[in-house]
Amino acid sequence: MKQLPLLLAAGILLTAPASAQTAAPVPKPVAKALAKVKPEDIKAHIQYLADDRLLGRKPGTPGYQMAVDYVTEQLKRFGVEPAGEDGGFTQRVRLRRATTKPGATITYQPNGGSLPLAPTELHLYPHPEQPSSRLAPTELAFAGYGISAPDQGYDDYQGLDVKGKVVVIVRGAPRSFPSTVASASQDQTLLVQTAARHGAVGVLFASARPAPAAATAARPITTTSVLGADGKVAAARGFISGSGVGMTGTLSAAGLQALLLNSASDTAKVMSSLRQGQPAPVALRGTLGASWESGYQDFESYNVVGKITGSDATLRQEFVVHSAHLDHLGVGAPVKGDSIYNGAHDNASGVASVLEIARLYSNLKQKPKRSVLLVLQTGEELGLLGSAYFAARPTVPKTALVADVNTDMPTIIAPLLSVVPLGAAHSTLAQPVAEAARYLNLTVEEDPEPDQNRFIRSDQYSFVAQGIPALHIKYGNRTPDGKNNLSEQVQKWRALTYHKPQDDINGTFDFEAGKKYVQLNFLIGYLVAQNPQRPTWNPGDFFGRRFAQPQ
Repeated sequence: MKQLPLLLAAGILLTAPASAQTAAPVPKPVAKALAKVKPEDIKAHIQYLADDRLLGRKPGTPGYQMAVDYVTEQLKRFGVEPAGEDGGFTQRVRLRRATTKPGATITYQPNGGSLPLAPTELHLYPHPEQPSSRLAPTELAFAGYGISAPDQGYDDYQGLDVKGKVVVIVRGAPRSFPSTVASASQDQTLLVQTAARHGAVGVLFASARPAPAAATAARPITTTSVLGADGKVAAARGFISGSGVGMTGTLSAAGLQALLLNSASDTAKVMSSLRQGQPAPVALRGTLGASWESGYQDFESYNVVGKITGSDATLRQEFVVHSAHLDHLGVGAPVKGDSIYNGAHDNASGVASVLEIARLYSNLKQKPKRSVLLVLQTGEELGLLGSAYFAARPTVPKTALVADVNTDMPTIIAPLLSVVPLGAAHSTLAQPVAEAARYLNLTVEEDPEPDQNRFIRSDQYSFVAQGIPALHIKYGNRTPDGKNNLSEQVQKWRALTYHKPQDDINGTFDFEAGKKYVQLNFLIGYLVAQNPQRPTWNPGDFFGRRFAQPQ
């Protein structure tokens, strides 16, 4: 683990504007409110939300509705105002579960190549808007990682004509990319968006390595998306309504090799180039055609949205968001005799943190200058769907959202001595993180597990994709015994607990660490809400160039 230099940990971004570097002392009323956070209150929230009665809080189920009712009542109790739709606390999220029906027809003509492509090597994703879909025989092209990032000195599409074609890509990113940039570059929606921008009509996500036989067996593929009022897809992972990309699917390693060999290349050759940071485009020989049908199951779920009105007559029109996802996996395959996936850590603990931030504000007579939104989102486990819908269609003016502080599975299993502010280094949010961490005597570190791609795997990324600076606080590596190997402990715990029924209230918890998370996240949001300058992306930042919205 590489720790940030001490000077950097204290100030994080020395290049931040001078106006953002003036450290404001924590007012006495705020310090007094922070001291009132109680570990037992955090435990009580988790205990309720992870109870077997809620049956794992799966969206669209009575158990999820119980969670909605609980957090709504808690927000009311703390004096939070409703900020959802129609004067209430909720925002309706219309979900569609789509499944590819059996009987899809896939035809591949090698056009001079000698190797066939077996239909079992290709699996089509359902089309969430068209029950019956067809792809006329279409040429293909291999576009490496499918990344077009000239600002990073890399472009898989340079010199490759994909207009009207199906693009074949493998998931990955050049090793030269910073970890958060590499993570974002592999986001499925961004990959489809990039292919569409270059004129592609389909995208196949190929595997470079053979999968076990059980994983390659014919199976229906299911996706979930959010529908807008017009019946079109408003949010999804890997589907963009109206983009021109109407076919997406997966391609096996054997299928990829067949396509490449038919075009005088092979998987080893292209992967060698990609691993060295060199694009390896191939105009593939042959055409691909397909016809398939999709079945739908539509249901409703809800985001919960509350508001704490700011004290400044002008800045109260802007909002700092504290978010956490309310859903989990429901009831599933039994593990050690238990089939209820309670989600105590993931993410009842994060919801508890947001609720205790609400309690903190109830104990604070003088509110910050900006207003604060408390958003508990649905559908994170389905692909960040609730947050994607809220960030794109918030219940307040979109341009009024200035920042998101997200909490997802803070992993409160050991004392919190250091933190990793995922995403903060890309914007001026780094400064309030530094100030808050310093006040709470926490060290700021780099991500000890960059290969986990955590920056794009939780709800803060939905806000980033809408141009809103965002961060997600995770544990650092410091431990009381000086071994500084917390990430190793977490990996062992996660192997036994993550996305399993064993993530319940009877597991390992350090509620004092939960208290520290509440204090830290609150203070970060409070400092942002107090600063007259709204957060901005750093000059030339990757995410600022990709997503920044005009104000």
